[in-house]
Amino acid sequence: MIMAIHATRGLRALTQLACGASLAALAVSPAFAQDAAAPVADEAVATEDEIVVTGFRASLDKALDVKRDSVAAVDAIVAEDIAKFPDQNLAESLQRIPGITIQRDGGEGRGITVRGLGSQFTRVRVNGLETVATSTDGASANRDRAFDFNVFASELFSSIVVHKTASAELDEGSLGAVVDLNTGNPLAGKSGFTAALSAQGSYNDLSEKVGPRVAGLLSWVNDAGTLGFAVSAAYSDQKTLELGNNTVRWAQARFDSVNGAPCFTTTATSGIGVANSGGVYTNGRSAACDSVALAFHPRIPRYGEIAHDKKRLGITGSIQFAPTDATKISLDGLFSSFKHQRRERWGEVLLRSNERSINVRDYVIDNDNNMISATLDDAWVRTEHYLRQAKTEFYQFGGSWDQDVGDNFRFTLLGGLSKSTASIPLETTLVFDDRDAQGYRYDYTDMANPVLTFGTSVTNPANFQLAEIRDRPSEVENKFRTAQLRTEWDVTEGFTVKAGGVYRRFDFTSVAFTRDTVVCGNGGVDRVLGTLTCSPSSAFGPTAIYGFPVTSSLAELFTLGKAGQPAGTTTEWLVPNLEAGTAFTGLYNRTPALDAGNNRSVREEVTGGYLQFDAKGELGGLDYALNAGIRYVHTAQTSSGLSSGAAVTVKRSYEDWLPSVNLALFPHEDIIIRAAVADVMTRPTLGNLTPGGSVDGFNYRINYGNPFLDPFRATAYDLAFEWYFAPQSIFSVALFKKDIASFPVATTSSGTFASTGLPTSIIPPSSPAAINPEGQLWTINSIGNGEGASLKGVEVSLQAPFTFLPGFLSNFGGIVNATFIDSDADYSVAGPSVVPGGANVGAIRNGTLFNLSKRAYNGTLYYDDGKFSARASISYRSRYADANSGTGNVFEGYGSTINVDASMRYAITDNIEISVEGINLTDEYRYRFTDIDANRNYENNHFGRTFLFGARVKI
Repeated sequence: MIMAIHATRGLRALTQLACGASLAALAVSPAFAQDAAAPVADEAVATEDEIVVTGFRASLDKALDVKRDSVAAVDAIVAEDIAKFPDQNLAESLQRIPGITIQRDGGEGRGITVRGLGSQFTRVRVNGLETVATSTDGASANRDRAFDFNVFASELFSSIVVHKTASAELDEGSLGAVVDLNTGNPLAGKSGFTAALSAQGSYNDLSEKVGPRVAGLLSWVNDAGTLGFAVSAAYSDQKTLELGNNTVRWAQARFDSVNGAPCFTTTATSGIGVANSGGVYTNGRSAACDSVALAFHPRIPRYGEIAHDKKRLGITGSIQFAPTDATKISLDGLFSSFKHQRRERWGEVLLRSNERSINVRDYVIDNDNNMISATLDDAWVRTEHYLRQAKTEFYQFGGSWDQDVGDNFRFTLLGGLSKSTASIPLETTLVFDDRDAQGYRYDYTDMANPVLTFGTSVTNPANFQLAEIRDRPSEVENKFRTAQLRTEWDVTEGFTVKAGGVYRRFDFTSVAFTRDTVVCGNGGVDRVLGTLTCSPSSAFGPTAIYGFPVTSSLAELFTLGKAGQPAGTTTEWLVPNLEAGTAFTGLYNRTPALDAGNNRSVREEVTGGYLQFDAKGELGGLDYALNAGIRYVHTAQTSSGLSSGAAVTVKRSYEDWLPSVNLALFPHEDIIIRAAVADVMTRPTLGNLTPGGSVDGFNYRINYGNPFLDPFRATAYDLAFEWYFAPQSIFSVALFKKDIASFPVATTSSGTFASTGLPTSIIPPSSPAAINPEGQLWTINSIGNGEGASLKGVEVSLQAPFTFLPGFLSNFGGIVNATFIDSDADYSVAGPSVVPGGANVGAIRNGTLFNLSKRAYNGTLYYDDGKFSARASISYRSRYADANSGTGNVFEGYGSTINVDASMRYAITDNIEISVEGINLTDEYRYRFTDIDANRNYENNHFGRTFLFGARVKI
């Protein structure tokens, strides 16, 4: 059930709503109904002429009754809908709410964007305590403030509450929203024991694997309703596949020859073959060479498979004691373990940094300056086998004491701690190379689905050498410690004063190491076993030695499945056997070196307080409800990292005064007008706070942090109109605007590695730059306090049952919403080179905020007759950029997506229900672009359909 809640008693009432449902109860909390919306409680008393509505439609009806008597804009989903929507996790449930879109990794939701502001701008609280949950899903670990919703099974939570407007009593740190995740409220249930168990099988049609998904709840409340406990657990084991193609961006570079004409002055070398290296490139000497050098080509065109094996275990526990109506004490605990194994197998050509040795022929350059097709000789054919084993553990312990002191004063004392650890003990890659392959052909005429054809055998071990080994263990840890005091004083009827204080400490630590190495450097003895005599890096030809000979025992045959590949694409190739290859090279016995850029930490200690006034009454014959106040926070920040190989620590502090006002007007019993204005802030991105620099030796890029970055600060404006035009129905329009006063801006320049003053020892040892640090100019990125940005948008929502239709058709209903957003921000970008081999050209580029889709639509059609229910949901998100790009591309991001899900449930008895659910029924591909203008393919993958079938029993 999606609902907007505007509580007249503030956060305390909202918490009672949020925790009032459970897997067993599946209903809005009676405690909240009595406290915040008397009409909800009264509707249980029906006259003979009334139609009693039950199930999903009753939940929607209650939500609208609550919304009518409210002030601040809040959206929520209660347990009934988390359990019954066809969603794999909390993020996918949240996408049903107006203004919320999600980012997906591995085929399921991971982070959320609220009203155009990405996950770093959203604060998340679990049972009232701010926290960060970090996973290693996707291509890399989350080393930022973003909350990874895929860590938790949705069955563990009774509700999600999304605060879209700020108030003084609400925790700061969000430009987008504050999201509350709540695990339950035992005393809201019935007396005695209650138990619920659900069991499902999860089947993915790409992996063709079935995995279990099990959840259970046990709760007890004494007859007096003063003592209760609840325990819940959820476990799932899911195996999915991700199939598609990837380019790892596009780039400009000078090639050895074009259509047989040399582009460099090159002489033969003594020894092995011809040195496809050295010489001089003269601009203007060859129009074909210049044209190809200035065009963009795929850096690593490839097809492959990513296999995901995800195991989740979650446990929650809660004890509540309410000896009197004036006292309630709650203790809550949550544990989650998310184990993820990610295995990748790729067949590719490594153009990146090797263009100098490659000959180009039969090429085509399109109107966007993309060399969309070409045949390559002397190409570096490469196959990779990658395996990452990762584990995320999250736990939180918290407690609260709610106390009424007399009839007019009450307080809440809240405290607890949480810890999230994402560890990667193993992240291994082995590489086979064939560095003089002939006749490789790529064709990106269909940019999303290219034809990639190897001209030489990629199934013959004799053509390959084991050329590179990598292992990159790491760990990211987040800790929160929180203590809060909240007080409320009812001064007179309709006027309440709220005040409170907070202490919060956040600790972030990232530690990373590398065992990477190329087998051969520039001649000499190999770097792994010391048994090879390596050729110089300039050597070329079939007798050049750059790795260990590949035998059948070191290799395994990979066959590509349904990756969307057109006819003519090579679909079988050898990849390294990881077990045999790591044993042969002794990879895990190598002494790990520090990964300088990812060894860092941040500590933030926040102290502050708030004062808020709540009022309701009548003014000039117009009913109103109001809250207004101010929040003060002081942030003491300590940032540590490695700079030039040495540890550096920087301390600083800053403070914020954050006023806010929320107003609701009731010109008619069926119409509500809401308005809000507030100053809000989000603390800087963790990666940008690191003192010192990190080095990317593959892309010749250096990134410097800035521990003196100011927070993102903004003024937020909201105006909403709501019309309750019929029972259980609403039409609403919400306008919002954010003026962002401070917005960190990246700065980009080009230079030599020596100009940075960094030691060459921090260059990743397996990268091309480790062999030749000055092989090309470096892109040097930093970040500073820049000018602001702006954002504005509108949400439109319509909800209604189809009771006006005859017969069984009256059991249908629908919910639709649409969000339209625009924004304006300036970024420093490094665009294309204008001369062959030249530096990327820096410029200021105007665009939208990252992660912002200009359009998003959601629709749900449901049927519910009390025994049989069915729902179909569709979500659309338009194209969006999510980051500055590299290698001359301007912005990268994702294409538009449409996701279709459905579910059917049948209640055999009051206590037994069977269900079938389908997720991603259209098997939507995820297209990622690099360069927002040219729309160059970064990747195009699909994840298959997932079907869940099972039953649920309640006692």
